[in-house]
Formats: sequence, C-alpha cells, structure tokens
Amino acid sequence: MKPKDKTCKWYQGCPIKLFVESGKLDKKWVEDYCLIGNKDCVRYQLEENGKYHPDNLLPNGDIKNDLS
Repeated sequence: MKPKDKTCKWYQGCPIKLFVESGKLDKKWVEDYCLIGNKDCVRYQLEENGKYHPDNLLPNGDIKNDLS
C-alpha cells in the first residue's frame, strides 16, 4: 500500500515554498507546515475559506515585512 501524501494541496502555488527555495526563509517552514499537512497553518485556513492573505503571511500567522 502506497503511503498517503501529506503535502498541503496548496503547496505548489504557495509563496512560502518560493521563499524557502530562494533562501529567504528557513526550510523549517515547509517541513513544519507544508509537507506534513499541518492544518494549523493560517495560510491554509484562509485559502480554504477564500479569504485574502498577503504573500508575506507566515504559516503561524506572523507577517514578515522583509519578504517580497
């Protein structure tokens, strides 16, 4: 039986992924939220509810002003 993929369904288009890949954020963000299906991610919750959220909103709800 194939293990279930726990990667967030929004991961491929998420700015957090791009910020990590470009070295602007530590990889812990995707490890602690994106790749384990962490539903506590504020970005995930807002996306699921169709609510606006800025690209620099971190998964824990903090805004990181130096991201662009």
